[in-house]
Amino acid sequence: MSDEIQPKSKFTKDQVKAAEKQIVEESKKIEFYLTEYSIELLASKMRNGDFEVPAYQREFTWEEKRKSRFIESVLMGLPIPFLFFWENPENGKLEIVDGSQRLRTIEEFLLDDFALGELEELSLLTGFQFKDLPESRQRKIKNRSIRGIVLNEHTDAASRFDLFDRINTGSKTANKAEVRRGALGGVFLDLVISLAQEPIFVKLAPVSAKQLKEREREELVTRFFAYSDGLENYKDQVSAFLFTYSQKMNIHFKDYPADIESYRQRFLKTMEFIEQNFSLGFRRSLKGIVTPRSRFEAIAIGSYLALQKKPSLSNVQVEEWLGKKEFIQVTGADGANAISRLRGRIHFVRDHLLGA
Repeated sequence: MSDEIQPKSKFTKDQVKAAEKQIVEESKKIEFYLTEYSIELLASKMRNGDFEVPAYQREFTWEEKRKSRFIESVLMGLPIPFLFFWENPENGKLEIVDGSQRLRTIEEFLLDDFALGELEELSLLTGFQFKDLPESRQRKIKNRSIRGIVLNEHTDAASRFDLFDRINTGSKTANKAEVRRGALGGVFLDLVISLAQEPIFVKLAPVSAKQLKEREREELVTRFFAYSDGLENYKDQVSAFLFTYSQKMNIHFKDYPADIESYRQRFLKTMEFIEQNFSLGFRRSLKGIVTPRSRFEAIAIGSYLALQKKPSLSNVQVEEWLGKKEFIQVTGADGANAISRLRGRIHFVRDHLLGA
């Protein structure tokens, strides 16, 4: 029997080699070990403060129905997802990277008076508290174990945040802007929140009701500063890049508070230029109700870079190239976060504004 003919790859050998190298490099970043705790011990450690809940997870709590459903799963002996921790080198405590809701629910059920809500499978247990169960059942629950993964002390905050984000993709949890706001509250984030509410920006960057709740405008403001300050450390990973940048700028503004106003003016002057020259703002059409991120990045940061080169720039004709196929392609979603695509769309606007 002859070997099957493999379809020819559209990528060169050098591209494939570079991709493989990236996989190897990124795989080395996180070291971990496996552990296992009984449910009784987990509840005790939560109560004693041996586990730390990160700031960005504290305000996001399960509703009663979801807590009850989780306890129902425990009672039925269903598989429980791994818990993820990080070993804090300063105090030896374990920071909960993922699983805080499960752990808090276990503590509440075993050690407090949490009463189960209406259950789907174990309907006769509706309203039960842990103390209402027979002692034999209580022991079985306490003795059941849940496995965990502990990241070593060298795993940095950006990597932990990225792991949390990946694990929770698609679930009801904090989004990236909310996580940064909770984990990195500080002077820079205060500036971001303030600018996200500026009337001129609200006018230029429409968002849906859902996006507004998810702090989409804060995400856009953060991208504006992070990308316009340079992409030297950007490695096609938006989440980690923005997290690290926000962390760095909180420290910078604390040390150099006078820079806060210069950053504020940078943003507002760019928005004023866009208001004067881009009739649609960041919309695709006159009736547009959302702001595509790639289009925002192209126009906002491209405009800022053009103004850096030519501060007197004004009354620029943009309509003819805004509607061209080339601009639509560079702001498309395909590979949108790759650094080549990111630079491409930003430089496209910059160069066209400067008449290059």
